[in-house]
Parts: sequence; C-alpha cells; structure tokens
Amino acid sequence: MKRTGILNADLNAALSRLGHGDIVLVADCGMPAPAGVPVIDLALVHGVPGFEQVLDALLGELVVERCVAAEEAKGTVAQDWLSGRFTDIEYIGHGELKALSASARVFVRTGEATAFANAALVCGVPF
Repeated sequence: MKRTGILNADLNAALSRLGHGDIVLVADCGMPAPAGVPVIDLALVHGVPGFEQVLDALLGELVVERCVAAEEAKGTVAQDWLSGRFTDIEYIGHGELKALSASARVFVRTGEATAFANAALVCGVPF
C-alpha cells in the first residue's frame, strides 16, 4: 500500500512509463478522448474530481517543463487555475489542443464541468 501520492493503480502505472517530452492531457469531462491514447477516466459525477484536484495530484508526481492550454481559456477560471501553478503557459486554439491530445501518452479525464479546463502537461526531467 502506497503511503502518499496518487493511489489510482492505472494512473500510477501510466505516469511511471513517462519520459522527457511526453504529454499528459488533463481534461474536463467534455473533452473528447483521442483514438488510440490510453484514457484514465477519473470522472465520477460533474465536478468530482475537479480539475484543480487532479492537476495538483499530478504536479506532486511529475516534473512538468511546460503547460499548453486553449486560447479560449483566457479570462476564465480555468486560466486562473493554470496561472496559479505555471509561470509560462503556451496558448493555442482549442481545436489545436484537441489535435495535440492525439500525441499524448495518457489522457486523464476529470469530472470537471468548467469549459476549457484542459491542459497538456509536457514532462521534463528532474536533473
């Protein structure tokens, strides 16, 4: 039994296989999952677990060198959530973010029901 950190076995396994430059897509419950990308579906009901909860859990486990979000998130609470955790966020169109999600190594679906609460986390290295 793990003492701390992420307890979901499938998510733990997926995270341990990541390398430098790999992408983890953290998604609200409405973001379409791309074909061929493993999905870890954490959604229970709308809002549970929330985007912030899942993001914080992932940031406790991963080295993230950059974050990519949808341009449409600007001016929303989703931007506030991201800017409180990242100093430099790359913004692209929502359609481009959907296309980028096809290259993700893992797609983590949250229960978040806030529009544009999606982020591509690009893995870094701890050295």
